[in-house]
Amino acid sequence: MEQSEQGHQPPPPARPWTPPGDRPGFGPPPPPYTPPPTPPGPPQPYGQPPQPYAQPQQPYGQPYPQPPVGEGPSQGPEFMAVDRHNSVVVDAGGVAFEDHGVSVDFPWPEIRSVHYKASGNGKALMVAVIHADGTFFECSVEAKPRERLHQWFAHLAQVLGHYRPRG
Repeated sequence: MEQSEQGHQPPPPARPWTPPGDRPGFGPPPPPYTPPPTPPGPPQPYGQPPQPYAQPQQPYGQPYPQPPVGEGPSQGPEFMAVDRHNSVVVDAGGVAFEDHGVSVDFPWPEIRSVHYKASGNGKALMVAVIHADGTFFECSVEAKPRERLHQWFAHLAQVLGHYRPRG
């Protein structure tokens, strides 16, 4: 090949474009996107505690079994803080976080400690769970109006004191 006056080589001649499926080394195009199936049942209203997925379904026409009297899910005080994206729930079962649709539950036997504080700007409640294995999980819930943060502090202290007495 000849070089131009400045030492550059001319570009190679252009080849016609071929679709990826017709070129060697490329497979067929991927299948079209199919959204994941939605969980069966009625949608959960916003602000409800996170519900676990993959629960067994009851056939139509049969009622769900009811827990015996005195064995309901709430046997003590409950705390719930909710904003438009996140929630923190503390009850007899443990602590549950939901962060932008992702839920995680921490049963009391798996919790080493629970801590809480106001965010740096004073607009959100920050709750941290230290797992029994030492891992750290945190969820932040925005308090609107800001005065709600003080109410959450008082209520959360009472509920945590019930389930995790100091001593």
